[in-house]
Amino acid sequence: MSRPRIIVVGSGWAGFYLAEFLSTTIYSVTVISPRRTSAYTPLLASAACGLFNFYLAEEPVRSKTRKCRFIKANVLGVDFSVRKVHCAPAFEDDDPLSHESFDLEYDFLVLAPGCVPNTFNTPGVAENALFMKNVSDAMAVRKLLFDLLEKASLPNCPDERKKELLHVAIVGGGPTGVEITAELDDLAHKELNDLYPEVARYLRISIYDVAPHILGAYDEKLYEYANNALLKREINIETNSRIEKVDKHALYIKDKGRIPYGMLLWVTGNKAVPLITDLQVRKTERGLIRILTDNHLRVFKSKESDEVYDNVFALGDAADIEGNSLPTTAEVAVQKAKYLVNFFNSRYSAKPSSAPFTYTEKQLVSYIGSRDGIIAGRGDKEGWTGRSAWLAWRSGSVLWTRSWRNRVVILLTWIVNAIFGKEIAKM
Repeated sequence: MSRPRIIVVGSGWAGFYLAEFLSTTIYSVTVISPRRTSAYTPLLASAACGLFNFYLAEEPVRSKTRKCRFIKANVLGVDFSVRKVHCAPAFEDDDPLSHESFDLEYDFLVLAPGCVPNTFNTPGVAENALFMKNVSDAMAVRKLLFDLLEKASLPNCPDERKKELLHVAIVGGGPTGVEITAELDDLAHKELNDLYPEVARYLRISIYDVAPHILGAYDEKLYEYANNALLKREINIETNSRIEKVDKHALYIKDKGRIPYGMLLWVTGNKAVPLITDLQVRKTERGLIRILTDNHLRVFKSKESDEVYDNVFALGDAADIEGNSLPTTAEVAVQKAKYLVNFFNSRYSAKPSSAPFTYTEKQLVSYIGSRDGIIAGRGDKEGWTGRSAWLAWRSGSVLWTRSWRNRVVILLTWIVNAIFGKEIAKM
């Protein structure tokens, strides 16, 4: 008897967890994704700034211990009536191959394609900004930073040009934007000060956000604490900033004019991938377009009907539960993935899982630099700040990785860095 076929679309937090833990003795599992690795997104800023090696911030989908099938492709559409997904190979350097589409049949379909960075159609962003979604992005940030430092160190580089080259503009004042700011500022005050003594003092970091304050997910006491801590370290914070356009060397802000930069990091939020936009299922009507599911993560067929597809599920950033909206975080994605793994793996047992999904809220933690952090309160408990918050955030670097080998290497790297400093020469 052939095993039921599960197709998982996406290799992010949700898709990778399913690939890791779905029973391949019960099911034939296929993962379809344009990326052959899954990034540990909370670790990308640390990896970009040399806290540990890049390979520790991602995990390959293919593994000798992981018995699922992997196909490097984009899912272009789904025909729910005949249970088929329409795909195209995902190889940017081979355009003819990308047009050689194919179909795959499924018995169960799990949609977790994630999202892409939202540029808000701002002219020039796609062509000139760097993002922070995967390890390739983190690598690009590290490479550009050290290229800019070398350019500024040239004997014929005037001081004004040094200032422009070493201005890091970060658009987005959420946790990602603040954490990359914190890691870059730590790097500037330690290793860069020693290795680039002539130019390190010219490095300055600016955060731009359209909101009235940074870290809006936290309460006022905590985001004000973070704001003041960053200002004390001479981080420039420009809230209520509307960016009109971007070119290769500057961004243009309404009422503020041209702002030169050497590096532009765009970390403002997400937008739906084309697959989610095109699917004829019930979706959210405001903000980020997300597939709507019931509390068993089954996809609603349409806006007008309360019918669901019994064999189609959605989770991750691309999905939300009707009447119980949850944020687009790794924690939500992983908890939903755990729920689905339990549902599928117990499906043919004596006691199949039938309970609806329930989310267990975890405390929000952010690093703000100089071994300082903030932790949001929960229930009647107030949030807190300081070194203990930083330690809680840093320990997450270990807990987010699923490999014990990677956890041990990260811990050893921290110890070596604390004794000898980061290996800047290898950056």
